[in-house]
Amino acid sequence: MKVAGFGFRRSATLASLAEALDRLETCHGPVDRLAVAASMRPLVQALGEARGLVTRSVADLDLTSVATLTDSRHSRQSRGTGSVAEAVALLAAGPGARLLGPRLISTDRRATAAVAVVREATTGDTT
Repeated sequence: MKVAGFGFRRSATLASLAEALDRLETCHGPVDRLAVAASMRPLVQALGEARGLVTRSVADLDLTSVATLTDSRHSRQSRGTGSVAEAVALLAAGPGARLLGPRLISTDRRATAAVAVVREATTGDTT
């Protein structure tokens, strides 16, 4: 399962997020769901509804518990993580998740997106 996580400025628009998601999917293929910090949910929820994707929120306090590939000074000062997009993608994907690469930035520089992947458990006889 691939989860796209988002971080963005207050000035970001739905178009900012959509463009970041388009860039992400061009690089890494289609995603299965979207993820966002709980305090930032409405805009990503709107994107999910427009694209037919489930949006998962993660607790803002949990952002500091995840190691990210990117270490943005601004993000670290304001949110306690090197990349909100990378952190929410990893948290929403769950244990064992890994990033497919560092976050991508929208052309207007208002939104970031990163994708994390986790291998889904297979069912059936493994003997």
